[in-house]
Amino acid sequence: MSISNKSKSGRTGTRLVSAALISLMVSSTVSAGVREQAKRMHDRIAGVPPSAAVLDDMAADIAAGFPNQAAYTAMENPAFYDVTLKNFAAPWTNEAQSVFVDLNDYSATVIGLIRDDIDFRKVLYGDVIYTGNTSGLPAYAADNNAHYEALEAGTESLQTALVSRSQSSVNGLPSDATAGVMTTRAAAQAFFSGGTNRAMLRFTLMNHLCRDLEQVADTTRPPDRIRQDVSRSPGGDSRVFLNNCVSCHSGMDPLAQAFAYYEFEYDMNADPDGLVGRMIYNTVGMTDPDTGTRVQGKYHINSTNFEYGYVTPDDRWDNYWRVGQNSTLGWDPALPGSGSGAKSMGQELAHSEAFAQCQVQKVFRNVCLRDPVDAADRAQIDTMTALFEASVYQMKVVFAESAAYCMGD
Repeated sequence: MSISNKSKSGRTGTRLVSAALISLMVSSTVSAGVREQAKRMHDRIAGVPPSAAVLDDMAADIAAGFPNQAAYTAMENPAFYDVTLKNFAAPWTNEAQSVFVDLNDYSATVIGLIRDDIDFRKVLYGDVIYTGNTSGLPAYAADNNAHYEALEAGTESLQTALVSRSQSSVNGLPSDATAGVMTTRAAAQAFFSGGTNRAMLRFTLMNHLCRDLEQVADTTRPPDRIRQDVSRSPGGDSRVFLNNCVSCHSGMDPLAQAFAYYEFEYDMNADPDGLVGRMIYNTVGMTDPDTGTRVQGKYHINSTNFEYGYVTPDDRWDNYWRVGQNSTLGWDPALPGSGSGAKSMGQELAHSEAFAQCQVQKVFRNVCLRDPVDAADRAQIDTMTALFEASVYQMKVVFAESAAYCMGD
């Protein structure tokens, strides 16, 4: 009897020890999973490994059900600004869409708006620019990028080195002619140099509405605002114009008219890349010698291609895409859909549903390292877009939501 009781007691003790070991192993596995998620989140947001203390803090937040708080902790790392956000914005600043470009007033302004939780829609119409506030920097200049090159080469992080200023106070534009990053020097160098200023609209659509011209092409819009430089019979065949050219130009030209007073002036022979060029804006009372009005001469080039085409008289713009298939871009019904100048046109673009969705898609791709691939991902994009709008367009909210969603990938 005593032997049997002893044997039974031993078996019970063994079970208790085994249960304790299993519980410890499960707890250890869960803990390891949380720490792995925290590290993955930090690596993707900041691009560098977290310290032991930060990892512990983030893991504790994730384990407690607060992954978004863990993401905000990762965003406190200076590398989030110096590397992640700099590389995030750099491709928007040049036609090649290369990440391998110096910091400039365009990318610095994007970084600053995100850092300060400013309504990100102002990226396309605010009288705002971010410059460095550290000692020893060259002053901001309208004809070179030395200020930002020195800022990037310095030892202070962009997290603390950037300061918000009114753009009109540094680049000489009237406040009502500023349009966020579209009127920065870097944007002007890339998209106002040469050409017809249509590039500024095209790349703004690509970078901030996630649509190239082919994706907004619509042959049903009236062609009355298409300029003279567009042939109505390319190669002698008018069908090419009616079935192809008109689909983009009918909507693009009335919007790009907003840039009619802007130019980027540089010496094409001595300075082919415009490294020491500057943006020019024809203010009230100025007359361009090629047009006899405030409109830049580039708006009248190749006027003999179709002399009965539209002759640009001013910077009035109209959004023909509010009607037709592109009404699905979600234009703000509180806005009139027309106006004068780049600022109001930038507001038209930035207040669209497509703009909000685009920012979310870009952040998702940047943090999750992939595009949305299934119904769950698409539902998450919709949820994050709603949260982005509800936060009054704070981009860090989108980074946090994306990092929390993808921390298990």
